Amino acid sequence: MTDSILILGGYGNFGKRIARSLVKDGYDVIISGRNEAKANAAINAIIAEFPNANIKSAIFDAEVLLDESLKNLAPKVLINTIGPFQNKNYDIAKTCILNGVNYVDLADGRDFVVHFHTLNAISQSQNVIAISGASTVPALSSAVLENFKENFSEIEAVKYGISPGQKAERGLATTQGILGYAGRKLKPAFGSNAYIYGWQDIYLQKIPEIGFRWMANCDIPDLDLLPPKYGIKRIAFGAGLELGVLHLGLWALSWLVRLGIPLKLENYAKPMLWMADFFNFLGSDDGGMFMQISGKDLGGNAKTINWAIIAKNGDGPQIPTIPAIILAEKICDGKLDAIGAMPCVALISLEEYLEKLRDYKIETFSNMG
Repeated sequence: MTDSILILGGYGNFGKRIARSLVKDGYDVIISGRNEAKANAAINAIIAEFPNANIKSAIFDAEVLLDESLKNLAPKVLINTIGPFQNKNYDIAKTCILNGVNYVDLADGRDFVVHFHTLNAISQSQNVIAISGASTVPALSSAVLENFKENFSEIEAVKYGISPGQKAERGLATTQGILGYAGRKLKPAFGSNAYIYGWQDIYLQKIPEIGFRWMANCDIPDLDLLPPKYGIKRIAFGAGLELGVLHLGLWALSWLVRLGIPLKLENYAKPMLWMADFFNFLGSDDGGMFMQISGKDLGGNAKTINWAIIAKNGDGPQIPTIPAIILAEKICDGKLDAIGAMPCVALISLEEYLEKLRDYKIETFSNMG
């Protein structure tokens, strides 16, 4: 076993950012994927910035040759960025666990993350930690709740959402994930009987610094994980595109799916991304996340906290990478005192999260009422 960190999809939208940050912090990194040219391009870009970087590639298909590759490479941690996770099984995670390799992924697939604990027994038997959902949700969302929960005697409702800038780099897997449930009935949030539909119930939300953005329903693991953890009675999450023409266009497509037209929108993710890029000149590279926490304060009075994180200069895609970076570094440094399989809920503090973002054009806003 070495102290290296293997990144599946290490030259992708999130993978290359994770690799750069880990190299910058002095860790040994292995970029993995099936395309050697793309892997080498990512490595060369990092070495150009950090000439002493200890980084190399390992070219293989993780769906076929992962077991053999883990035995040869013997990493300390594997970070899995190859989504979408909505229809994935746990084979990659199991293979890591059985090889004694600690596992972290950036999954946002609701069922994938929520049921990840089913790997707990095997993880404990192999004395490794396996963490799913090391991304903005539920890692950052739970960090915000952990930070503010002491202000409340009771949290009644949490409403939050994410809207990236039009010019910020978009990942194919993330796009496929959203398109996969747009217009489809989503199961109710924990403690609720109300069904909602993907990319519907649209509304305009004002976000500090970046103004009004359209939002729509998204299916995320938080809907099941956060209410029982924090006693939340009502929870709602949305996502939105900066440009109304694109957001409302997808909303219209979601209605076609809801009305029963047999469309698999996820199959059109690539051309839809190309079309979206055509409109970049109309947008910005500024995005953000807002979070509104409502309930009762310690004296039983009504209380609301509004919190937001805003990214400019195209730095928004850095935000989802932070949990995997922090966790991988803690594992390598022997500073993560946990064994077993679990979702990434309350594993990272808001202070830790923001410290990792200090070099980017990212700031936070909060007010209490």
